[in-house]
Amino acid sequence: MRVICLFFLTALASLASRAIIPLNGTWQLAESVDSAQPPQAWPHSVPVPGLAHSATPPLANIDAFDSREFIQASIREKKMPESARIENAGIARQDRNFLWYKRQFLAPPKTGRLLLRIRKAQFGHAVYLNGNFIGEARACWAATFFDLTGAVLWGKTNHLIVRIGAHPAVLPVWAPAGTDFEKYKWTPGIYDDVDLIALPSAAYVEHVQVAPRLHDSTVLIETTIRNRGAEPARLDVRNSIAGLSAAPRFLTVPPGRSASVQSTIRLPQPHLWSPSDPYLYTVRTTAGQDSLDTRFGFREFRFDTATKRAYLNGKPFFPRGSNITLHRFFEDPLSKQHPWDRAWVKRLLSDLPKQFHWNAFRFCIGPVPDFWFDIADEAGLLIQNEFFIWNGRGYFPPYREEELIAQYRDWMRDHWNHPSLAIWDASNETDSDMLRERVIPAVRTLDLSDRPWDNGYSIPSGPNDPVEDHPYLFSRIRGGGNFSMTELMQMTGAKTTNAGHPSAHAVILNEYGWLWLNRDGTPTLLTEAVYEKLLGKDATPEQRFQLYAYSLAGLTEFWRAHRNFAGVLHFTWLTCSYPGVKTGDHWRDVEKLELEPNFREWVREAFKPLGLYINFWNPKLRPAEQRVYSVMMVNDDPLPRRGKLTLAFKGGESQSVTFEIPALGAHTWNFRLAAPAAGSTELVATAQTAGVEPTRSRRKILIE
Repeated sequence: MRVICLFFLTALASLASRAIIPLNGTWQLAESVDSAQPPQAWPHSVPVPGLAHSATPPLANIDAFDSREFIQASIREKKMPESARIENAGIARQDRNFLWYKRQFLAPPKTGRLLLRIRKAQFGHAVYLNGNFIGEARACWAATFFDLTGAVLWGKTNHLIVRIGAHPAVLPVWAPAGTDFEKYKWTPGIYDDVDLIALPSAAYVEHVQVAPRLHDSTVLIETTIRNRGAEPARLDVRNSIAGLSAAPRFLTVPPGRSASVQSTIRLPQPHLWSPSDPYLYTVRTTAGQDSLDTRFGFREFRFDTATKRAYLNGKPFFPRGSNITLHRFFEDPLSKQHPWDRAWVKRLLSDLPKQFHWNAFRFCIGPVPDFWFDIADEAGLLIQNEFFIWNGRGYFPPYREEELIAQYRDWMRDHWNHPSLAIWDASNETDSDMLRERVIPAVRTLDLSDRPWDNGYSIPSGPNDPVEDHPYLFSRIRGGGNFSMTELMQMTGAKTTNAGHPSAHAVILNEYGWLWLNRDGTPTLLTEAVYEKLLGKDATPEQRFQLYAYSLAGLTEFWRAHRNFAGVLHFTWLTCSYPGVKTGDHWRDVEKLELEPNFREWVREAFKPLGLYINFWNPKLRPAEQRVYSVMMVNDDPLPRRGKLTLAFKGGESQSVTFEIPALGAHTWNFRLAAPAAGSTELVATAQTAGVEPTRSRRKILIE
């Protein structure tokens, strides 16, 4: 740390400009019941960024908290009596309310301002410097800034303490701390970067927003200046991109206030950002003595209600991918420090998804560290970013409207320059008049790129906003009913009334399956009845893995083939796995990121851009039985494809046609085949086209 600090001292002295001094690393840690005074002893150490369950020595019961939503779900499931219902955030099952983080840092020589930035910490946090209280914040999912200037010892060693809540109940009931009916552990921590921002003057660039305009190849740049000084500040604001500069703008900012100014730069023949070509630009902003670089991609993303499609850079685009529930993975004993290991995250978020032909993710019920978005930008992924609210229908927590607006605003500010950020998602499976009618309209105009908003199970807020749908067909079995894949043969893949209803808007399918398994192949709490019905009580883990992969691949093919959804994202790529959880992912070894082999074999095939679907699910045929089989094809690529489509029984008859399918098109072919002799076989459709890996759709069939 001393080497890093000396480096920044040199930089400040020579450049007299903004410098970032990282404070990540090992911090000292203590705990308390009340918030009045910092402790005297510091018996633990903890990584920053990270979570308190990684403390050394360990903190007993650090995750133990029964949330209001967990209690509500337990009452519905008859696991708790009605008398257990509560209205506050939840009940702590631990002997602490606060954690205190402490470290030292060497301050730079005196400069205009010194800010502390905490990118994310839960649950709420307060800052002390050299024994002085600096300030506090309730935000759990956005960056907070604290002015240390009045308490810092310039050029000397300083003592920094950050107090955080040990569980959600330390926050006011009207402030969001996260809601999840299926989350058991609520772990506190400073779970994103912490740094110092040394500024050359009291007036500085607070933030920059960059909004590309496809229709005229311009970039709209909004620069916000903050003046923490005692006198008005007049600054010359300049922006440049790739050697092109906007006309300078002059701005006077009153003391203690912020003010914004907009400028425009035209980029002749801009290099568009897309999943296949994630090209990134940088805006250099200068204002007075301060300067800031902002990375962005030139792209536009929207939905259109008339066509019920998503559009990227003015052309139809079909999102394919999955979900990441990082805050559930935080519950996993194997999560450790992996979410802050850049190599691990890159393999999780970029390297492996590319093998599955994915171009999109939803960050579901809980935010990720900021650098995850940097990786998504560079990988060409589109992200549906969900605020941490899941409350279903008929109940919404007593959140204050003004508090939600303030927290959504800061949450947006942290991410609106990322080209990967495609959809603001206000909630999961929630129907709230407050969110739809007041909160979203109050904040959506802050985003100069005018991204679409999803709001759970509410009807859309804007005329071209999408809705989400979660058609969990296999969940019928858990409820005492039945479902068979044979039903798909008479279905059209239309949205359900789970989605915002009534509504004819574009629909994104971002959850489906209901066949979750733990990583050892045992059913989760939500799927025990499903697997018992389908395979019996004595099924092996391998049999369950095979059924899961086979059925999930078939559902993926089905939803894609009928084109009634603007995008298809399966649930889920990453969550937790331990006895008693309700959902699951597909990792054989989550630390090494080794996938369960059946999932890799079957589901990867179902997501190929040139997609196939055999509309046949009967598990049995008679020997030599003749029938017509329909094979549906979709082309997600912006290029036409032609080649050979073959339908064949393994060890039996085959039939081929030459196909041509337009860019972003769909078509169906009928084949007449006779079944082979008795025995187990597969019916396989294969599409072969030059320069593209073949695509297969397969059905397992018993001939008897």
